[in-house]
Amino acid sequence: MPSETTTMPPPAEVDPSQVAAVRAFTRCYTAVLGVLDEGLLHTPYSVTEARVIYELAQRDESGLAELRRDLRVDAGYMSRIVARLEADGLVTRSRSASDARRQVLALTEQGRAVFTTLDARSAAQVGQLLAGIPEPVRRRVVAAMDVVRTVLADERPSAVRTVVLRPPGPGDYGWVVARHGALYADEYGWDADFEGLVARIVGDHVEHHDPAREAAWIAEVDGEPAGCVFCVARDTTTAQLRILLVEPRFRGLGIGTRLVDQCLQFARRAGYRSITLWTNDVLVSARRIYEAAGFALVDEEAHHSFGHDLVGQHWARDL
Repeated sequence: MPSETTTMPPPAEVDPSQVAAVRAFTRCYTAVLGVLDEGLLHTPYSVTEARVIYELAQRDESGLAELRRDLRVDAGYMSRIVARLEADGLVTRSRSASDARRQVLALTEQGRAVFTTLDARSAAQVGQLLAGIPEPVRRRVVAAMDVVRTVLADERPSAVRTVVLRPPGPGDYGWVVARHGALYADEYGWDADFEGLVARIVGDHVEHHDPAREAAWIAEVDGEPAGCVFCVARDTTTAQLRILLVEPRFRGLGIGTRLVDQCLQFARRAGYRSITLWTNDVLVSARRIYEAAGFALVDEEAHHSFGHDLVGQHWARDL
């Protein structure tokens, strides 16, 4: 905690409404978890004292100066916290064997018992909070929190992202339509006719599809929708791959390839002998995925659709 208050106006280029939104979020979150209450989680300790206990529980011992630096706590305030925890029998303080100037802190057995209580109550509190949120919304909340933590703490995203392919759930069909409309308008300038086409494809699938012969998948990255693909019947022996999409920020993770492979595997199991798709020549990245999956160009023709002059292409492959 700083020893004095300094007024720091936000940079001029930051939208004041964004500043207000972040401040409103922090007020809401601290109120929900009660971190400003006099005793955190019905214990006699403040949030900063609990954080000191938590950090000491993660290691056998810690230098006082290093702990203060990691937690960004004023020297005088940290000294008062440690003195209180010592008086309560939770922390021991000693001199480093290698450097007598360095003070070393460690939790006592009583301190570790207090940590266990704090940790269990914190997990139970958050679990109770999340339990009241429907699962699809919960995944989005957790993913959004991960983004906030990663960006504000300047952390590098994990090299391993959790990618899951699953059937569509409530709200996913609307997401497919909305993201196609927004993404193709942004990247290619296509008008609302394209979104209408996708809406008809999705609506027909929801109302009439045969689960044994047709399917759809949503790709998720760390719980957030990242892409989709549909496999529908063209005729009794031919399947059709439709409305493949990958969100721009998740490209490069191989999601498009996984979605196409999933579609091919399903089509084989469903008994189709071949599979086809229709695309446009401007969709270069998608065409590369199709070529890599064994599709070959069958024919192409010019057309005017979605507000632009385009070249439509039919691709196909045997199964």
